[in-house]
Amino acid sequence: MRKVSYYPGCSLEGTARDYSESIHAVCRELGIDLEELEDWNCCGATAAHSIDHEASIELAGRNLTIAASKGQDLVVPCPLCFNRLKTAEKARSFYNQKTGILDLADFMSRDDILDLIESRVTRPLSGIKAVCYYGCMSSRPPGITDAAACENPTSMDRIMDRLGAEVIPWSYKTDCCGASHVIARQDIVLELVKRLYAKADAAGANCIVVSCQMCQANLDMYQEKICRKFETEYYLPIIYFTEMIGLAMAHRGVKTWFSRHFVEPDRLLAEAGLV
Repeated sequence: MRKVSYYPGCSLEGTARDYSESIHAVCRELGIDLEELEDWNCCGATAAHSIDHEASIELAGRNLTIAASKGQDLVVPCPLCFNRLKTAEKARSFYNQKTGILDLADFMSRDDILDLIESRVTRPLSGIKAVCYYGCMSSRPPGITDAAACENPTSMDRIMDRLGAEVIPWSYKTDCCGASHVIARQDIVLELVKRLYAKADAAGANCIVVSCQMCQANLDMYQEKICRKFETEYYLPIIYFTEMIGLAMAHRGVKTWFSRHFVEPDRLLAEAGLV
């Protein structure tokens, strides 16, 4: 059993329950013990750093102090949380107590874990043609995230390849979806997301694989509205990479996770022979 500390962040306990459940389910299958930080608090994303810089550092830093007491790597599924925790690590040297802060997708794309994932695949995703969409927070800026390939991350690409899917290269994997600007300037976000749909569709993808719940929400919730607004038609399910791992493992929770999506993947699964 591999033990790591785990910081879920706020949205995984609410709107992103499907992501949370799929993470815990596949990690249990892989023998990864996620030890949730005791008494963790909000990292401050997305509002704190635009209102009070010191508060944003201290909010994230408190979680790092808790993690340091465990003496284990800290795995973070939310790219926004990951970015804020890394920012606190860089801002205050005393937070850096040899506790690695790891983006979940990067952690699960390590060679030993990839081998373990591949060994548990019972239903290869051969009918899936995926573009992997990372968004802009898990790898940039590299001075904060320490990402070696900040403009061309490949963690989810490598995972999807091991699951038997066709991974399609494209140039928009780190473009911004607009994130929480959807509240104040939905018009801008719809334009940004529509462009992502268009580029994924032009590349020949039949789905978009994500690791960020904010990206998933923007791309999943507004697909029907965007099609009406721009008088076009897209059918692109937006699926978390951990849900894809569960699908390839034939995990019984997949149907429940997918039922919470606005763009239901049922048609995709039928066309791919994965029902």
